[in-house]
Amino acid sequence: MKKKKGFLYYIYCALGEKSHPHCNKTADRVALIRLLITLQILITNGFIVANAIRHWNDKTTIQVVIDASTLPNYQTPEPRKSSKTLLQNK
Repeated sequence: MKKKKGFLYYIYCALGEKSHPHCNKTADRVALIRLLITLQILITNGFIVANAIRHWNDKTTIQVVIDASTLPNYQTPEPRKSSKTLLQNK
């Protein structure tokens, strides 16, 4: 009598080849870890897409108001004086 292959068998096969050729128990554990990682990636991507759709057309405006009467007048800094000349004649 053949053993009926369940849904998890096909998922494990889709995740890649067996990680341990001699021990089915170890291979099944590795396949389960791969399945959990894949599900975590899919769930995270789902949340990212849902957030992008949710904030797709937000029409929020941000206004920054600066009261110029409280700012000091701008003064241009003095030019730098260097002690070395850039071009030296030899």
